[in-house]
Amino acid sequence: MNAARARLVAALAFAALAAASCGKAKEPTVDAATERAQALERAKQGPYGSQVKALESSKGMEADLNKKVQESVERAEKDAK
Repeated sequence: MNAARARLVAALAFAALAAASCGKAKEPTVDAATERAQALERAKQGPYGSQVKALESSKGMEADLNKKVQESVERAEKDAK
């Protein structure tokens, strides 16, 4: 009976140690923004690199177009007064 009790105590101790160590999350080595930038650079070099570059270019064009439209609306509102 003592051997069975000793094994039970050992098993419970092992389970407690395993449970205690599982709760600790590992810290990420790289922050999300850096990983995103690195992934974008890897995508540019991959088989769909030209498509990724075209998407970036279109996003830049979109921002430029939005800026020009906003300026045009502001001028129209100013002229209307």
